[in-house]
Amino acid sequence: MSRFKRGAHVDSRAGFRQEKEDCPVPYGLLKAARKSGQLNLSGRGLTEVPQSVWRLNTDTPQEAQQNLSFGAADRWWEQTDLTKLLLSSNKLQSLSEDVKLLSALVVLDIHDNQLSSLPDSIGDLEQLQKLILSLNKLTELPSGLWRLTNLRYLVLTSNKLLTFQHLANLTNLVKLNLSCNKLKSLPPAISQMKNLRMLDCSRNQLESIPPVLAQMESLEQLYLRHNKLHFLPELPCSTLKELHCGNNQIEILKADHLKHLSALSFLELRDNKVKSLPEEITLLQGLERLDLTNNDISRAFPVFILFLVIWIRKSYITIYSMQKGTVELLKYLRSRQPDGGSKEEPKTAMTLPSQAKINVHAIKTLKTLDYSEKHEASIPDEVFDAVDDSPVANVNFSKNQLTAVPSRILQLKDTLADINLGFNKLTSIPVDFSMFKQLVHIDLRNNLLISLPMQLEGLTKLRSVILSFNRFKSFPEVLYRISSLETILISNNQVGGIDPVQMKTLNNLSTLDLSNNDIMQVPPELGNCTSLRALMLDGNPFRNPRAAILSKGTDAVLEYLRSRIPT
Repeated sequence: MSRFKRGAHVDSRAGFRQEKEDCPVPYGLLKAARKSGQLNLSGRGLTEVPQSVWRLNTDTPQEAQQNLSFGAADRWWEQTDLTKLLLSSNKLQSLSEDVKLLSALVVLDIHDNQLSSLPDSIGDLEQLQKLILSLNKLTELPSGLWRLTNLRYLVLTSNKLLTFQHLANLTNLVKLNLSCNKLKSLPPAISQMKNLRMLDCSRNQLESIPPVLAQMESLEQLYLRHNKLHFLPELPCSTLKELHCGNNQIEILKADHLKHLSALSFLELRDNKVKSLPEEITLLQGLERLDLTNNDISRAFPVFILFLVIWIRKSYITIYSMQKGTVELLKYLRSRQPDGGSKEEPKTAMTLPSQAKINVHAIKTLKTLDYSEKHEASIPDEVFDAVDDSPVANVNFSKNQLTAVPSRILQLKDTLADINLGFNKLTSIPVDFSMFKQLVHIDLRNNLLISLPMQLEGLTKLRSVILSFNRFKSFPEVLYRISSLETILISNNQVGGIDPVQMKTLNNLSTLDLSNNDIMQVPPELGNCTSLRALMLDGNPFRNPRAAILSKGTDAVLEYLRSRIPT
């Protein structure tokens, strides 16, 4: 701990200053903050920050007036500089210029207040690394903000920003969230943020993106959803892994938009007007997810279809909602084959599941074991025998009549990443499922499941789980313990409630579908799950939030829930 400061900010009356008895912040809380360096004043209904908070490390504390002995057990003259101040979910309309007195602050959280402006003196917090200002009424940012050269995380979501300046000097910034504002453009100076890895500009009014964005050499995640984009600029960002451009007005995606995106793993273009994609999309060898939902891909040129199927054969990729799907593409390709030769269909990757019992070629090249839509009560041994020593990454046993998970699936435990057992009659999942250490996605929809074994918490790589249309009466406890989860779909069950405290521990969770269950009350604390980008609650018997709130989207629902948290 540092010695008690007697620096420039201490006035001559400091030793005689008494902390107000009517201060809304308990004296014991201030005393503890001097020892820990952290002060949490969230949800206290504060309309202003008491002066005793700003002067926490400058004024002589009250205990000094009670005991001046240097041999005292409570060594008041030794204190820790305040490094973390939480002021969220209050009623603050402004901040005092005295915020500069807390010069050692590393974290300042003021989200969910009524701030319309910030003091320029906030720029004096030279040690600040994390600044959270979401859910306020900010229309502009102070010029002093550029002096925060150590800032790494800046969250400005859900304000009223028309533009943002004074940020070019924030060269150490790693995460910048500007979602849910009124931005019409991004300043070219944003390219100077050489260390920025995540930029979220979703739900603004952007009509274009400056080409200088390509100079952001550390950028890995770019969110541009729900804007007014008609096209994308060239993005030669070799580090970019995720590009989210859904819900815009994009019609054309040119080869120049893709040719440099060698690290791209997730490309989202849903709810646009894309009619075709360039053949160069086949060069994105690292792409794992491509979302083209609600576009005009049905009018794609045959050459694109051909290249897409070739690409699928080379690198197994999950493609969401391409209207007619892969089966239709395969039918189209077969219809283009010349007549003649044997009438028997060759058993290759171009053979539909209904026409080849075991697709050996798919096992070898796509690492996929597909025995779906057979309406069988069990999986024949010959299906597993066909695997031989091939490393299978994907299993699809959906749309059968399985009442139990095939025991031989365990022989694929070292390589299996994706399991689809949907549309069967499964009543339980075996404990042995915990052995699938590489599992990333599991689809168990439309079965008869009522619970999941706790041993599944060992699936440390699991990112998405689909449990819709089963018989769950409670939210599976084990899911709270799988911190890697990003997507949980458990709609159309009989789930009666959720634990918001445990849900908040799922820091990676972005999609949670609880629609059409038996939830009588939505806990307000669910609003603290700020990682959620999609929360579906419709079709439950609760009265609040009302349908009008639900229709406004996830951000509005979460904000409403936070406003209902008792203070």
